[in-house]
Amino acid sequence: MTDQRLHITQGEYATGSNPSVVISTLLGSCVSCCLWDSAAGVGGMNHMLLANPRVGATTRSLSGIHAMEMLINALIKQGAQRARLQAKAFGGARMIRGLSDIGAQNAEFTVAFLRKEGIPLVTQSLGGTHARSVRFWPTTGRVMQK
Repeated sequence: MTDQRLHITQGEYATGSNPSVVISTLLGSCVSCCLWDSAAGVGGMNHMLLANPRVGATTRSLSGIHAMEMLINALIKQGAQRARLQAKAFGGARMIRGLSDIGAQNAEFTVAFLRKEGIPLVTQSLGGTHARSVRFWPTTGRVMQK
């Protein structure tokens, strides 16, 4: 059986409930949060560019709070229960020395959001100075990172 790959970029999210679906993305300073409900067999991944919302519809869709709310709502619509959600988070690298560390802000936002919402963060690979390629199998919570 061949995996059906769904690739997401900044401001996007994808969900799946089919075991052959794999969601992928490439991260630098951005952060992706993988959420899944193993009992319901559904999960999804988002790709957040900015920790805090900015003025304007275009940048709002790239913000962390928007990305998290969209993903959680989509999973609940597909049968997930909020109380059973688990999380894995990736990205938040400092890609260019000397500039503001937006990666650290993105990582801090993600960890704080999950803590506040009571969603266990079971695995994280945040920070550093290298980009990451992430693949996520939403029905099981399996993740591969390069």
